[in-house]
Amino acid sequence: MLEEIAQIDWARPWYDAVRPAFDSLEAGASFIERFNVHAARLGLQNHRGQAIRFVPQAALPPDTAYEEFIGATGCVPTRENLHDFFNGLVWQTFPLIKRELNALQAAQIASAGVGKSRGPARDAATIFDENAALLVVRDSDAGRALVEALRGHRWHEALYAKRAMFGQDAQVWLFGHALMEKLVAPRKAITAHTRVLYAPEAWFGLAWEDRRAWIDMQVAGQLCTEGLSTSAFTPLQVLGVPGWWPRQDEAFYLDETVFRPRRKT
Repeated sequence: MLEEIAQIDWARPWYDAVRPAFDSLEAGASFIERFNVHAARLGLQNHRGQAIRFVPQAALPPDTAYEEFIGATGCVPTRENLHDFFNGLVWQTFPLIKRELNALQAAQIASAGVGKSRGPARDAATIFDENAALLVVRDSDAGRALVEALRGHRWHEALYAKRAMFGQDAQVWLFGHALMEKLVAPRKAITAHTRVLYAPEAWFGLAWEDRRAWIDMQVAGQLCTEGLSTSAFTPLQVLGVPGWWPRQDEAFYLDETVFRPRRKT
């Protein structure tokens, strides 16, 4: 496992969201033990108020759904692989969002059981958990125009013509742990399911920790009051985020095998 973790290039901007959680881990025999020390320090809890603890995958009883188990016990079954390693870091970075996603899925399982099909709410929660990015945009006419261009798949306009907006008026924070795992070996076609948040002007001047906490509270509150559906997402090619990959010239964004135009209906 140490060899797999050593493959991660922490200098990549797509790991900016979870890097502080990784840096906060103390030395230990296993990353599960290190996760539990940090989780206890942060006071992480599930929606029932039970302490979040990371446990070996073998602790998950047969015929018990993963999300159901977390919701009932606070224990997060964790394998010794990069997928679950990133999942643990996301729990320690966005604990309120993770709590609400688990509560949503546990409630769906309680009402509908575990069938061959998850249903739309669980599908959306799974996509969010595995592959989401959070795009925080300044609440302004220019910010809304950027989002409109992204939702319209006008990639050249959004990511090339408006590239100066990224950083000062728009920031991308990765959330999905499967997405982070894929990006250990980055490919141009890797695409996130992106949820947009409109932030007040003051947010962009906050310290990193205050921006993180705002995102965590804001999204968790929305999930609690509004639920979740797949219509909330818009695609975003991660290596297309301005400044996140070398040689992002105009030709880079004109590659329609990756930056595909919106289908005409």
